[in-house]
Amino acid sequence: MIPGQATKISYRKWDSARTRAVILLIHGLGAHTGRWEAMAEFFRDKGVTSYAAEFGDVDKPDALAYRSGHFKNYFKGIESIHNSIKKDYPSSPIFLAGESMGALISFLFAASNPGLFNGLICISPAFENRYRVTFRDFFRMFTPLLYNPEKTHHVPFDSSLCTRDGDYINRMKEDPGEHRLITSKLILELLLAEMYARLIKQEIKIPMLFLIAGEDKIVDIWASKRVFERTIAGDKRLVEFPGMYHALSIDIGKEKVFEEISDWMERRIS
Repeated sequence: MIPGQATKISYRKWDSARTRAVILLIHGLGAHTGRWEAMAEFFRDKGVTSYAAEFGDVDKPDALAYRSGHFKNYFKGIESIHNSIKKDYPSSPIFLAGESMGALISFLFAASNPGLFNGLICISPAFENRYRVTFRDFFRMFTPLLYNPEKTHHVPFDSSLCTRDGDYINRMKEDPGEHRLITSKLILELLLAEMYARLIKQEIKIPMLFLIAGEDKIVDIWASKRVFERTIAGDKRLVEFPGMYHALSIDIGKEKVFEEISDWMERRIS
């Protein structure tokens, strides 16, 4: 694993000795690039080099993801790392993959930048969360938009909702890179992005793979299925993993997910 930086956005890189393709990984809210370790190591043996964007922690003053224009900065970060990948591997196909909010970001980026990637992989995409907002919640989260848009709030989920792996749950609880905070500005941008993705018929001009957790405790899988159906794409596939929890990349049985992605990419590399 090699740390790197591409125009103000940090990333981690797992080099394969025989790179046949590259995948850019986008983590979700509260996560970090360490979440991709097992998947990236799996891909490395398959001839796939992985780059994972690091969007930072709200406790760091220079955290890219939590400054003004959150989604705009996410998109700039993806484009910047893509340019670095293209420079390093000019002839290799490049795939974009995201998990949870990272999948939402990746989906919208692919729709508005059709020529950059050779395929899109959405893992447990966050098109609609399962948390029901009360009037009190609404007031608490959105009033700061008038005077302090960067005010942070704790998100209402914990590690046990992400994975059934007890050892990994304990690791997440002790990991300083994991956090459960979100700003008022990002809440607004996230809700608008979710609505846009659900209501607008997106056209994805590249192959698209949706991976859904059958027992997702955080996002509404039916919303993900509706977005999949509404998306105009000539090459698309949806796979559901019964019994698995939201964070498919770290849940028990994650190897099945890795194999599905690997097989799907292999057919498109060949």
